[in-house]
Amino acid sequence: MKKRQLGNTDLHIPPLTFGGNVFGWTADKKMSFKLLDGLFERGLNFIDTANVYSRWVEGNSGGESESIIGEWMKERGNRDKMIIATKVGMDVGQGQIDLSPEHIKEQLDKSLKRLQTDYIDIYFSHKDDDGTPIAQTLGTYNEAIDQGKIRYIGASNFPLARLRESITISEEKKLPRYEVYQPEYNMMKRDGFEGDVQKFCLKHNLSVINYFTLASGFLTGKYRSKEDTEGRERAGYVSTFFNERGKNVLKALDEVSKAQGISQAGVALAWTMAQPGITSPIASATKPEHLKSFDEALNTELTNDQLEMLDEASKAIEAN
Repeated sequence: MKKRQLGNTDLHIPPLTFGGNVFGWTADKKMSFKLLDGLFERGLNFIDTANVYSRWVEGNSGGESESIIGEWMKERGNRDKMIIATKVGMDVGQGQIDLSPEHIKEQLDKSLKRLQTDYIDIYFSHKDDDGTPIAQTLGTYNEAIDQGKIRYIGASNFPLARLRESITISEEKKLPRYEVYQPEYNMMKRDGFEGDVQKFCLKHNLSVINYFTLASGFLTGKYRSKEDTEGRERAGYVSTFFNERGKNVLKALDEVSKAQGISQAGVALAWTMAQPGITSPIASATKPEHLKSFDEALNTELTNDQLEMLDEASKAIEAN
């Protein structure tokens, strides 16, 4: 497996990233350990999580995912072989988006404790906080880097104007630069990344690890109608895709899946990995057998005709 360099850092990450939002949510501790073992055996050692995962689950307060990852690394004794990304800024009880120095310092120490580690490889601003000056946020990260608590920083869900401003301030004030950007991006949600954001990331050598790569399971082909999603955790998100465009995408996925002899999920991951500017798509799984689609994507090269077919199907009714 050929690793990919992360921005202007010395980190080299796998071409697929695992989304740790499932840990402590749709995967309990025992299952999470099985998933992490399966990923580690494959060399997929880059895990993306956040301090807010999974606060939305009844009885959870946030940090459950980090705690499970921390326990697993401690038990396996493999922290030095893992690349861990976590995030700060979302509401974990403070009631608002918050990238203030005080909040970052407090949450960073809590994340380190839950992860049972001295450092975080990539620390993300989870969402833009327009109430805190960018220089203050970056300055706080600079202190944490000097202290050895974080190695590099990333930005998630930032509007392009704020991402551009952040890069400019980093250069002007000699502050740490966001080296990786995390947008939502998949075959059903393309316009938030493609175009200006994509060009900016390519121009400034910003690595991109996009989330919702499988569109909350829609691109696996297991949801063909609203009835299929009843009682599912992500029914509300997936249900927006049951339209003509969604049908076209599933049809194209089915066709390429059959031709390649791999799953629809494997095809969707392979398509995303092949897109310009994408460094390592984030995908999740709730059972070890689901990791088969990761293997398929890593070992499949879609033909130009197949890439074009998938591209056209997912663009087809963009204007509607």
